[in-house]
Amino acid sequence: MINKIKCVRYVLVCLVSVILLAVAGCATSSSTSKSKLNDHDHRAEVLRGTFGTYCHAPHLPNGRVDVQRLVNELVDIHANTYSFCIHTSTNDWEDFQLFLPLARKHGIKVWGSVVPPSESPPHSKLYAEPFRLDYERWAVEFAKLSLREPSLVAWSIDDFTHNLKIYTPEHLKQMLDASRRVNPKLAFIPCCYYKAITPQFVQNYAPLLDGMLFPYRDESGGSNLKNPDAVEFEVNKIKELAGKSYPVVFDVYATAHSRLGATTPDYVEKAMISGKSCADGVLVYCHQDPIKNPEKYAIVKMLFGNWSANQKAAKR
Repeated sequence: MINKIKCVRYVLVCLVSVILLAVAGCATSSSTSKSKLNDHDHRAEVLRGTFGTYCHAPHLPNGRVDVQRLVNELVDIHANTYSFCIHTSTNDWEDFQLFLPLARKHGIKVWGSVVPPSESPPHSKLYAEPFRLDYERWAVEFAKLSLREPSLVAWSIDDFTHNLKIYTPEHLKQMLDASRRVNPKLAFIPCCYYKAITPQFVQNYAPLLDGMLFPYRDESGGSNLKNPDAVEFEVNKIKELAGKSYPVVFDVYATAHSRLGATTPDYVEKAMISGKSCADGVLVYCHQDPIKNPEKYAIVKMLFGNWSANQKAAKR
């Protein structure tokens, strides 16, 4: 009788062990799937599924960024990403660092964006402070900061393709090598315009970049902010050159362009929907004020809300 009891106990222990090993195996598989990505694939992965706003953060009366209001509005519109522009004030770099932990608490990914020489003095009033035109220093400082604040997943240079005489492939490689020695997982996704994304550009630059931020202006149709119908055509053309899996984040103008004028709420909605269907992510330029631009704010909130719900459902 005692031997039978021991035998039953042994069988039960074995069964429990098998079950626990199976559960642990599933959990480990799930938790390490992302960790198995190499650094290059990780940088691409953090860009996919992006939907958020870009630049034009709300400010306090003293000129500082209202980081708490910005986070509250990003949560309200269900954004999962914000690209923080460091070129509107000498305090931007400090405010950026105040913003990062608040974004982290809400699971919001952050990009840091600086301006190129063509948007710095003498062409404008301000440099991106404090490192100005020292882009290798920017690359390293973003990387250092991203180690302290994991919400910082990428950095960008505005109007990158307007400044290729400065950002030669050799210079860019030097910048990115310096950054990746500090944090090889920090992505670099500069602003690249349609007409500049030529076969030669893709050959020279695509292997260095982790993706392209693509501001849509219907350049295949003569440049305008009226026609959203060429979104898929232009994104697919870029994908044909760079590869179907190459991250392209679509960027729609919600705020007026200096040369092409303003957009309508209907245009923004149609362009966002088209961009979501063919690109790897969608950014809205700029972050919309819910009081000054209630229609566009509501459209962004509605679409981001739908996309966020779909993402959560897909993960279940």
